[in-house]
Amino acid sequence: MIRYKLYQDNRTNSSKKGYWYARAVNEETYDTEKLARHMAEHNTPYSAGVIKGVLTDMISCIKELMLDGKNVKLNDLAIFSVGIQSRGSATLKDFAVSSNVRGVKLRARATGRLSVNKIRKEIVLKEYSEYGAETEKP
Repeated sequence: MIRYKLYQDNRTNSSKKGYWYARAVNEETYDTEKLARHMAEHNTPYSAGVIKGVLTDMISCIKELMLDGKNVKLNDLAIFSVGIQSRGSATLKDFAVSSNVRGVKLRARATGRLSVNKIRKEIVLKEYSEYGAETEKP
C-alpha cells in the first residue's frame, strides 16, 4: 500500500499556486543487509549472509559494467545505465568535455512486471494519517 500526504503549492511564481497535490510517503528505507534478511524470510535455503554477499557482489558488478558503457537489465526490475548531462555547442570544433559536459547521472528505467503500466493495476493508495499541526487537513 502506498501512503500519501497532501501538500499545497506555495511557490510565489507558480501558475498553480494554492493547488493541492499528493506526495508519496516512504516510511522506511531498506539497505542491502535489511533486504537480505527480508529475502531470507521467504522460505529460501539461503541465509541472510549469503544473500547479502550475492547482492553486494551484484551491486559491484552493475557499477563496473555501467562504468564500461554497458546497460544492465534486471528483468522485472529496471535497466540501469549512465547518462550524460551536456550543453550544446554551436560547432563541433567548439565542443569540449570540460566546458560542455555538466555531469553524469545514473538512470534506472522500470521494466517488465515493474513497469508503470503494470504496477498501476496493482497499486493501492491510502492517505497518510499523520500530519503536522501546520499542515492539518481541513
